[in-house]
Amino acid sequence: MELDNAQETPSQEDSSLCGEISPPVLEQAFSKILHCLTGPEARRGNARDVALKDLGDLIEATECDRLFEGSGAQLRGMLETLGQVAKALEQYAAPPKEEEGGGARHSEVAEKAATVGLLFLKLLGKAETAKNSLVGPAWQTGLHHLAGPVYIFAVTHSLEQPWTTPRSREVAREVLTLLLQVTECGSVAGFLRGEKEDEKGRLSVILGLLKPNLNKESWKNNPAIKHVFSWTLQQVTRPWLSQYLERVLPASLLISDDYQTENKILGVHCLHHIVLNVPAADLLQYNRAQVLYHAIFNHLYTPEHHLVQAVLLCLLDLFPILEKTVHWKGDGARPTTHCDEVLQLILTHMEPEHRLLLRRTYARNLPAFVKRLGILTVRHLKRLERVIIGYLEVYDGPEEEARLKILETLKLLMQHTWPRVSCRLVVLLKALLKLICDVARDPSLTPQCVKSSLLQEATDCLILLDCCSQGRVKGLLAKIPQSCEDSNVVNCIRKVQQISEGAPYDGT
Repeated sequence: MELDNAQETPSQEDSSLCGEISPPVLEQAFSKILHCLTGPEARRGNARDVALKDLGDLIEATECDRLFEGSGAQLRGMLETLGQVAKALEQYAAPPKEEEGGGARHSEVAEKAATVGLLFLKLLGKAETAKNSLVGPAWQTGLHHLAGPVYIFAVTHSLEQPWTTPRSREVAREVLTLLLQVTECGSVAGFLRGEKEDEKGRLSVILGLLKPNLNKESWKNNPAIKHVFSWTLQQVTRPWLSQYLERVLPASLLISDDYQTENKILGVHCLHHIVLNVPAADLLQYNRAQVLYHAIFNHLYTPEHHLVQAVLLCLLDLFPILEKTVHWKGDGARPTTHCDEVLQLILTHMEPEHRLLLRRTYARNLPAFVKRLGILTVRHLKRLERVIIGYLEVYDGPEEEARLKILETLKLLMQHTWPRVSCRLVVLLKALLKLICDVARDPSLTPQCVKSSLLQEATDCLILLDCCSQGRVKGLLAKIPQSCEDSNVVNCIRKVQQISEGAPYDGT
């Protein structure tokens, strides 16, 4: 009976007062609704549904100047209670734990989100009206309590996820748009960091609301939290992100250090964003960069191509920061770097790898490592030679991404380590000629443009090889045009000979 009275009271007051409600009465009404949403009675029957209806009626019946007018402790208490109601609504619409999910639960969450979104639209509409009606600064105080929960709700349900539907995403995006309008922010980034230099953004509030759900014990209780954190983090760039480093780095490491590949990738993307948008000095302080490196490096042992791709991109941007502390005095061999360590592991994985997606991922990133190390690539020359020859022999599908990237790697390798190339002339020449013959006679469905690219890249490699060997390639290829009947092969050989003789050639 008491519950029924608690549920009925707001609507009765709405109908009787209809805009003349004082802050104490509003606080009492919001408190009763909050109790229905979060108290033990919330699990009984349709208590929450009734509370949501009462809240909607109360918001509609209350004039904006009553909702956001006044000052003093009574108004602050009412607005704080309203903020707690908003937080309860956000949690009410949150998706369940992953193991408790399923199609039926996801559909239920989407329906709740649509209902809660409409309530938030009503609340924000009142705030927008109050802002335009000059009722005083109280609407800003109200927004301070509302903005965090409303933002988390909007991001949770505006992204395309299993628990959302087109309808719930549409409502959530409307909520986010109206939130930015009411707060006078031109973008989500401005909302989080502050539109003006002297304006304090709301990222601190958002991170504070997310923190209880982003620890080791609780972060999987709500599957949306990791996506809200990741998406929010991506909106904040330098120079603003550095002041929040202590708050975003632990959560990013936590997400990346999971057994699920999806979470590992998400965490690595967060860490990569931190590497790109936090000054090197801040990352080197307290050995943070080393912590990042070891956390990311260990993921290279997981044979998942999406994860490996994310890790390698992150490491390539982390190397310049790590190597700021490496100083070579010129009195001995240069010390090995983290880039050397990663390249060594990549080559170890590349040699026996037979899965095409992983082969393409490794090959796609190999040129960047050669560019990074430059002349120091000679440390890995023997293994690179084996990998290059092995990958050039294997057909890689219609797009031939792996072989094209390996040819790019070979070109860079010869440019940076040309003094060591001449002793490998015969081995590399055989591999390139075999590739040219295989591609020229390839009966597969490989597009002609891809074949042309392969032949072009192989020809460029032969030209570089000839330069590195003081013209020996031209002599070794001299008799091939006389005995070879394939026009594509002959054209490649003649291009090499023309360049060696100083004739103009528009292919390089």
